[in-house]
Amino acid sequence: MTSSEARAVTVPRVVAAEWTKVVSLPSTPWLLAGTVCAAAFLAFVLGLFVGPGDAVSGTSLAGSGHLLAQLGLLVLGVLVGSTDFAVGTSLTTYAAVPRRLPVLLAQVALTGALALATGLVAIAASLAVTAGTRRTAGLSWSTADPADLRTAAGYVLFLTGAAVCGVLLGALLRRPLAALAAAVALFVLLDQLLAPHPGRVADTVRALLPSSGTRLFADDAQLAALAAGHGPHLGAAGGGLVLAAWCAALAVLAGYRLVRRDVS
Repeated sequence: MTSSEARAVTVPRVVAAEWTKVVSLPSTPWLLAGTVCAAAFLAFVLGLFVGPGDAVSGTSLAGSGHLLAQLGLLVLGVLVGSTDFAVGTSLTTYAAVPRRLPVLLAQVALTGALALATGLVAIAASLAVTAGTRRTAGLSWSTADPADLRTAAGYVLFLTGAAVCGVLLGALLRRPLAALAAAVALFVLLDQLLAPHPGRVADTVRALLPSSGTRLFADDAQLAALAAGHGPHLGAAGGGLVLAAWCAALAVLAGYRLVRRDVS
């Protein structure tokens, strides 16, 4: 590649090329729409079992759909990060962008933006479908309440972080199934396996998993219950920092492998 050709590789062109790839994936619109529908549907179904006097808040009910929403965005991220390697177009991609890292950064930025928008729609849909339940059960949720706005923002940030982790795992492991298995284990399975066995070790490990990011949209009662355990008392901000640390660590590992290893 000549110096003039190398100079032609600009950030906007890399972003545009990666955007074309993302929107060209047949699964992208289905995953985004499915994430919103799954989040709202699960929140609605769980709301059917809520009655007056139950230990549930409007915040926890609205955010309960994250159990399914995170899966959709993890899949999206994994596909964005691994598809080039899985279908064999990685050689073409990185011949066009020999510095390599701009491709990964574009994938992270674009997937994060899509996840952010999807998370906003998902929390709005969840609040809409649970409005009747909240009225019946006497559960409050208001945009005038800073705590409620914090949890809504935390919900969106958690889903965005999950999607970014999916991209980085896909780029690191390069095989969709392996990356998805790792993502589901980190975000869902390990936490669920450790939850029935509370103790200093189990609670500490749970607090340091990326699923700790769910503290971002936990209500006061949920945060108090977590603080009563044997693990670190992270709070909402601490859970967000754990998720951010996972994103940073995976970015370093994926970037290192991308720069130092063969891309075939």
